[in-house]
Amino acid sequence: MATPPSADQLVAILRDTIVALVRRDGPDLSARQLGVFLTCYLQDGAHTVRGLAAELNVSKPAITRALDRLGELDLARRKVDPMDRRSVLVQRTLKGTAFLRDLRGIMTEAVTTSKKPVMAEGSGRKAASA
Repeated sequence: MATPPSADQLVAILRDTIVALVRRDGPDLSARQLGVFLTCYLQDGAHTVRGLAAELNVSKPAITRALDRLGELDLARRKVDPMDRRSVLVQRTLKGTAFLRDLRGIMTEAVTTSKKPVMAEGSGRKAASA
């Protein structure tokens, strides 16, 4: 049975994932934008601005700004709910699905590299002379 990754390994995976996202050609998403994106793509069901704000415990204007950016990048789009024209639904896009696939690949690579032994901090450095 595999042991779950330690907190240090999880942080290393997160760091490696973020660094890989920053280095690649493509959009750089803020933590909030990434949180909105992942919520929309990983949780089934219809997503609304109100629902996302409640789920992420942030204001509706913050969700709107994140969706503005995701819309500019064609990672998500908004559509008026035909059943309740006051409500706006968030829809997935083909480009967003491709981004999620790339993100999964980047994270898989980060997990693989995080399993390699890591030198403890400071163990590879010479002690400073007094």
